[in-house]
Amino acid sequence: MIINYSDQEVIKGKKSIFLAGPTPRGENAISWRTEACQTLKNLDFDGIIYVPEYSTWKPKEDYVDQAMWEREALTSATVILFWVPRKLPDMPAFTTNVEFGYWLHSGKVIYGRPDDASKIKYLDWLYQTDYHQKPYTDLESLLKASIELANIINDEKIQEILPLKERVIMKK
Repeated sequence: MIINYSDQEVIKGKKSIFLAGPTPRGENAISWRTEACQTLKNLDFDGIIYVPEYSTWKPKEDYVDQAMWEREALTSATVILFWVPRKLPDMPAFTTNVEFGYWLHSGKVIYGRPDDASKIKYLDWLYQTDYHQKPYTDLESLLKASIELANIINDEKIQEILPLKERVIMKK
């Protein structure tokens, strides 16, 4: 498993999961992504985890640089996992709402939130309408399902490419 943080160059071309959702804003706040990375490691995920936070877990310094890194990683990701533990006013997740709507139709979104998350009714409805699934309500189940989805999507991509030994060379 490789963890690719937003203060590093985006690693491309491998099976991957982007951990989308709110980022804690205080220096003393612990990110939910710490637990997610540890759980993915314990589940033996063998791909890249895109973490839109610095490797030092300090708050971001350059907004445009951060936004561009996220866009590149989101585009490269096999699966975009949205975990929305929204708490007002400390974890509003306003950017998460925009990203969720933007990427929902990509076909690579998986979504969850704890039962006590605030203001998530519309996200729930969109996900259920477009994906015909209920949101996951615990992080570990969401992470397990994201690994399964990443494996399925990755296997489908591999099958789309005809192996060299099976290609027929046309003669002129």
